[in-house]
Amino acid sequence: MSDTFRNRLMLAVALVLAAIYLFPLYWMYITALKTGSAMFATPPKFWPSEPQWSIYAHVWESRNMGRYLWNSLVIAFGSVALIAVLGVGCAYVLARYRNVWVDIGLFLVLMLQVLPASLMVTPIFVGFSQVGLLDTPRLAVILAIAAKSMPFFVVLVRATFMSVPMELEEAALVDGNSRIGAFFNIVLPLARNGILVSAILIFMQAFGEFVYSKSMIQAVELQPASVGLNTFMGPNTNEWNNIMAYATIYVTPILAAFILLQRRIVSGLTSGALK
Repeated sequence: MSDTFRNRLMLAVALVLAAIYLFPLYWMYITALKTGSAMFATPPKFWPSEPQWSIYAHVWESRNMGRYLWNSLVIAFGSVALIAVLGVGCAYVLARYRNVWVDIGLFLVLMLQVLPASLMVTPIFVGFSQVGLLDTPRLAVILAIAAKSMPFFVVLVRATFMSVPMELEEAALVDGNSRIGAFFNIVLPLARNGILVSAILIFMQAFGEFVYSKSMIQAVELQPASVGLNTFMGPNTNEWNNIMAYATIYVTPILAAFILLQRRIVSGLTSGALK
């Protein structure tokens, strides 16, 4: 088998797998444009004969999506900021100082990553209720997301710090920098792309978070878009085109951001963000 044929075969397999993976996304966009009768037509149509473009404006206004998306952005940016401030230092320590206690700390960090949100939500809810954090529900959700996503961030950023040569820090120390000065002036600038990539991935997770928001935020005006989508659900729900339109508006900004930043994300994850 020649290299050319093998490459073409692998490309064909990749395209088929990509088509299978992306078809539900395509179907979501198409269903949003269909009328009620066209959604249940047999055989189904892969493009609506009469696209209902006005449904996006209808869903935006009737569901007050601007408020929901704003709440999602507040929660996502708050979570990323808190995780970045606390996680960068933790990742640096785990990357540079190796002893038995650091190894134990890394093991505990990794163990926290395997705990599902559905398992953690009950004890977190009870604890936050006892200390009064549920009076500020968006802050409570931000803290819960930070607790859940911190291990993922620390593991990724630790790998970035480990790829920064220690000789650069030692040279900075010889030149008169303190350990903190060497970190901020040498290590942090070299690791900024890896930190940015990790923050982007955390932002995407936090923007779509549902479990904590549904459990802790009861006020409608403070709920994020993920909980707003759940308001469509009911025993007699048949507004599938409205549901798909809502999901389209909700998902498209994240997809656009991922497409624009995909090269930076892949580069940061595979090469430690070093040039």
